[in-house]
Amino acid sequence: MFSDQNLPSKSTTLVALAPMMQRTDRHFRFMMRLLSPDLRLYTEMISAQALIHGDAGKILSFNSLEHPIALQLGGSDPLKLAEAAKIGADLGYDEINLNIGCPSDRVSSGGFGAYLMAQPHQVAECVAAIKSKVSLPVSVKTRCGIDDQDSHEFVSSFIETVSKSGCEFFILHARKAILSGLSPKENRNIPPLRYPFVYSLAKEFPHLRTIINGGIRELESIHQHMQHVDGVMIGRQAYKDPYWMAQLQTHFINDAIGRKWSPPSRAEVVQGMAIYAQNELSQGVEIKQIIRHMLGLYSGQSGARKWRRFLTEKSQLQGQDENLLLDSLNFVERS
Repeated sequence: MFSDQNLPSKSTTLVALAPMMQRTDRHFRFMMRLLSPDLRLYTEMISAQALIHGDAGKILSFNSLEHPIALQLGGSDPLKLAEAAKIGADLGYDEINLNIGCPSDRVSSGGFGAYLMAQPHQVAECVAAIKSKVSLPVSVKTRCGIDDQDSHEFVSSFIETVSKSGCEFFILHARKAILSGLSPKENRNIPPLRYPFVYSLAKEFPHLRTIINGGIRELESIHQHMQHVDGVMIGRQAYKDPYWMAQLQTHFINDAIGRKWSPPSRAEVVQGMAIYAQNELSQGVEIKQIIRHMLGLYSGQSGARKWRRFLTEKSQLQGQDENLLLDSLNFVERS
């Protein structure tokens, strides 16, 4: 774990996995760690209310190999967020991230997510409350505006206000959020990407860490972004083509931090997940919960379609064990 003092400095590249609802659970994150030892992992958004009143140990369970791992919280009540953050810190998380970017109707109607961009002083109170309870870094993930409030002045004022509460780490999705009329999926695609907008904010706040997110799918674009910001966050590309993250580690992260690391083959990842599954199945996890996150692993490779079909169909049957994963290699490694 690490504290505010040993967060990656502004001179150190930060590459992160974006929090994605129903995607970045502990099974997917474990596979990501096999593919990239230095990728910073984020949970899917978890509401403060769910942690306080639910089985926090079960909800926040993670494998020790996942470090460094950040807990993303959703909520708008400073006291509840602080209590939830304390739970996460006590369970071993390395960072608390506050979601101020989710555009879903359910989240907005609950008074949090991207809706809170219009309430910067409330966000600042939430960050201050969290900081008062935990010694971990506290970051905010947000958008480049909401609805018609998408000017540089608006977003700049939001960052300035929130940063004064002690947040020095901002993750900016390079699209604004449209809170009425667009679904969360549409909000990931329809509002245009505004990378130069994020660059200008990073330049305006050189004392803060600025991480850029949204539509990043090519190594070349990462090099371009890193001329202007302190890090990048990868979302849907990591889920669509997980092995790309190993290439990202090899061709970008290794050079940036001076690490010598060779990626595992796809077959070695499957074998690693089989070992992982053996332990998880003994704890009552169904293998389909693990396999559903692996279906993009052979994206673009010969035999990938048959491999996906085999895993999808067989994982629905009762009594499957980790050997299902090993058996699946017959479709891609000998095709």
